[in-house]
Amino acid sequence: MSDGPRFLADAMLGRLARWLRLLGYDTAYDPGAADEELLHRALREGRVLLTGDGGISRRKSLRLLLLRQKTLEDQLRRVMAEFRLRPKEELFFSRCPVCNEPLAPAPKEKLRERVPERVFERQDDFYRCAACEKIYWQGSHSRKVREFVKRLENEGGGEGR
Repeated sequence: MSDGPRFLADAMLGRLARWLRLLGYDTAYDPGAADEELLHRALREGRVLLTGDGGISRRKSLRLLLLRQKTLEDQLRRVMAEFRLRPKEELFFSRCPVCNEPLAPAPKEKLRERVPERVFERQDDFYRCAACEKIYWQGSHSRKVREFVKRLENEGGGEGR
């Protein structure tokens, strides 16, 4: 489902992890994991470690990217430039932004009690995360995500390095 590298974000990069997931990139995130755990997991799962920790970044035994950028926009811009990511709209909202699992279509008729009434009336397509049971639909946030990504691409992926 995901296209491109698989990531593991350290505790300092939770917002970035969520946004990479919204764009369809497989991005693991465990804010409670110790540095050694992160290093072993990245190696074991073949993930690129995204870190804001200069100490971890000295490890040469795995693929990692040290992010010194403070803002989400600059962090995303850096990751997109470093890995030459061109987000594909068909992958947007294909992963759960909370737990990273792939989302699956959910039958509308079974969701009446699980979504707000006005959403149920206005939306036809719903998606469900099998792991955390959250329900998603393409509301106004989806337009905002697309606009945000377009702005990042237009401003140039190489900035913020």
